[in-house]
Amino acid sequence: MTEHVDVLIVGAGISGIGAGYHLQAECPNRTYAILERRPQIGGTWDLFRYPGIRSDSDMYTFGYSFRPWTDPKAIADGPAILDYVRETAVEHGIDRKIRYGVQVKRASWSSEQSRWTVEAESEESGEICRFHCNFLFMCTGYFNYDAGYTPEFDGVEDFGGSVVHPQKWTEDIEYAGKRVVVIGSGATAVTLVPELAKQAAHVTLLQRSPTYMVSAPAVDPMASWLRDKVSPQRVYSIIRWRNILFGLAFFKFCRRWPERARKLLVAGVKKQLGSDYEIGTHFNPRYNPWDQRLCLVPDADLFESIKAGTTSVVTDEIDRFTEKGILLKSGQELPADLVVTATGLDLKFLSDLEFTVDGECRDVSESITYKSMMFSDIPNLASSFGYTNASWTLKCDLTCEYVARLLNYMEENGYRRCVPRCNRDAVEVEKMLDLNSGYVERSAHKFPMQGKKSPWRLYQNYLLDSLTIRHARVGDPELEFSRQAPQRVKDQRTESDPERHVA
Repeated sequence: MTEHVDVLIVGAGISGIGAGYHLQAECPNRTYAILERRPQIGGTWDLFRYPGIRSDSDMYTFGYSFRPWTDPKAIADGPAILDYVRETAVEHGIDRKIRYGVQVKRASWSSEQSRWTVEAESEESGEICRFHCNFLFMCTGYFNYDAGYTPEFDGVEDFGGSVVHPQKWTEDIEYAGKRVVVIGSGATAVTLVPELAKQAAHVTLLQRSPTYMVSAPAVDPMASWLRDKVSPQRVYSIIRWRNILFGLAFFKFCRRWPERARKLLVAGVKKQLGSDYEIGTHFNPRYNPWDQRLCLVPDADLFESIKAGTTSVVTDEIDRFTEKGILLKSGQELPADLVVTATGLDLKFLSDLEFTVDGECRDVSESITYKSMMFSDIPNLASSFGYTNASWTLKCDLTCEYVARLLNYMEENGYRRCVPRCNRDAVEVEKMLDLNSGYVERSAHKFPMQGKKSPWRLYQNYLLDSLTIRHARVGDPELEFSRQAPQRVKDQRTESDPERHVA
């Protein structure tokens, strides 16, 4: 069976549900469907089940622009976020547009028909089903849902306990009364450790190198004060903009004055743990602030568990696993019954989908991103990819708004095709993600490139993106529009055709 829709969305997580809302609200005449590999809505928030799972961004900026977050807890746990996403889908009827249990494998564009043919495999039967669409909107996130990243450790087979990656956590994993070692120092480890410490005999956070950490209250005091004075929508708007501006200003501060930012962040940890604690060893990273993401510690829970003696931090490298635990290169052995490898994600881009344009294979990693959402020389394709230095959904909302405007512009002008065209000789390129985290560096080759100037630049700046995405005109010279299929398909425009609009 082949189904045809105007717009096909891939992914029913927080980005895909947002895309469905914007299409319904701003392009009511367009038909759409959402393909989701999993059997339910939620994406990341349905996949991860490890103890304490929560957002590392505040919900006033992580929540949708069109649906206020009203829970008093600004740093929300995974189940609360999952409820929020699912309630949004049901409230707007988006859930009725989802086709569950299908994994998208490949997408083929035909210029003659001005449409994509998308092939998806049924998770249950393995059968291939096909979908036709005029526009393909990828909302699949950026990591491998099948497995996280775990380094190869010598001697794992000798270990008498259990080893688990947080992405594979199940409810039957026992940690109460156990000695637990969590390997890693990122957001997942910082989330897991204080939660495990509530029941475990002892938890050790084992890190090869420290991460910058900052504490913040889980319940926003200003939001609580405002709730008795103004409407929920007004509270949401005020706190949302305050957090956007503060986050952007702090990011700029860290990048411009890294040493001052370092002293400020380290002083914040020292205030929590006291001057006698080995802050320099365990909480003073080798890199500058915001070369990697900061770790948020709500209500100082990690620091409280360290002070209570239920958690220890060890900064060292692993030599090998032993029968009873982990032997470090310093010679110290950490006893363990359970080892949790919070060692990062395995990144993917556009779910490693196979793309062809008029029978020619297109590798997205060789393209240049247009406004970080479309790709040079690939028609009628967009991707919802959030910020790395702010809440994911801030950028996704802007992207969804832009895609809706683009679709309306094409309809009003009778265009069937839109392709970003980049003169590579005139655009200096660099890697897409400006972070040096291990999980980013390992997968950088999978991502497209970005240019060093607009509209090929990924700015990681919500205010600037609001101007260049939300308010800029759609008819950009770098976009080539066509009303019908060209007689001869070309990858690059010629100098004799400067208008970028084909009749």
